[in-house]
Amino acid sequence: MEKGGVKILIAILVILVIVAGGVLAYKITQDKNGTETVTNEDEILTAEVEEKTVQIFKGNDRPFAVMIDNHEDAWPQAGLQNAYMVYEIIVEGGETRLMALFKGADVEKIGPVRSARHYFIDYAMENDAIYVHFGQSPQAQSDLNKYSIDDINGIAEDGTTFWRVKDKYAPHNAVTNTENLLKSAESKKYRTTSDETSVLNYVTDEVNLENGQGAAKVTIPHSQLQTVDYYYDEENKVYERYARDEEQVDWDTETPITVKNIIITFCDNYTLSDSENKGRQGLKNIGTFDGYYITNGKAIPIKCTKEARDEKTVYKDLDGNIINVNDGNTFVHICPTNADVEIEAPEEDTTTVNNTSTSNNT
Repeated sequence: MEKGGVKILIAILVILVIVAGGVLAYKITQDKNGTETVTNEDEILTAEVEEKTVQIFKGNDRPFAVMIDNHEDAWPQAGLQNAYMVYEIIVEGGETRLMALFKGADVEKIGPVRSARHYFIDYAMENDAIYVHFGQSPQAQSDLNKYSIDDINGIAEDGTTFWRVKDKYAPHNAVTNTENLLKSAESKKYRTTSDETSVLNYVTDEVNLENGQGAAKVTIPHSQLQTVDYYYDEENKVYERYARDEEQVDWDTETPITVKNIIITFCDNYTLSDSENKGRQGLKNIGTFDGYYITNGKAIPIKCTKEARDEKTVYKDLDGNIINVNDGNTFVHICPTNADVEIEAPEEDTTTVNNTSTSNNT
């Protein structure tokens, strides 16, 4: 080969090396906007898998189930927006109490924390959660012992797990946080990891309930005292929560409480006959009950089955399929069978459902 041809070949090889080096450098550096690019197909596949992983219920941290005061004097509450699931159930006097579940979350303030009621323990058990409360009813104390519940009781703690704030008065001012709860659980040698699956069948693809009825506003009367309203925010695809016509906000940030999924279960409560005569309630929650699943501005009727106090509730559509639930926080409302729940369609849709459920217990 002539010298000129050799020089040309060498030049081509140099150019190819420079181009290859530039491509490699591009793949392992960030662009001007700070966007990092992956370097190989394995990393691309890993990123795609991570995008499809449920975020609201991930990892093997064992949940904490914290009893939250829902008296007007306890408002606003702290930590509700950080809970992956919140149960609202009637207690004495027409009040409700909330039980907020936290998993793998770092929450600086949770509360106000209030006392245990025995039927909330059912839902702590079905979530394999450590039960957190500040005192308890006699029935709850009996069941804590009966079921050997891992619990953290503020009254029995050493004063470091819970503290009282000055901007609310007792009994509406006891608070805690996840760091303190984890330290307490570890000191008690409780199991702090869990391989239990979620009660709800979360999916990564958006659930839109195409055949559901319009649900721009949802009204849930737990009692004459406590009515909850949810208003759908179509832009953000969440519901804003109101109670007794007051917008519910976070204690410290004052940001509105928003909810991705709403589940309603119709089952009756009743007044206990005990020596204390305080009007405490019981709950007929074992069996199959009517209900609704509401998300993304739509609602469908469902069946809610709980076969034992320590077994998971199963939520199915009317065709018998376990419902898919959007990857986001969920409020579960357990209210009487005669509760006049209203599910209102958007204004442009004339469909309005006034549901007075009777004989929902099958």
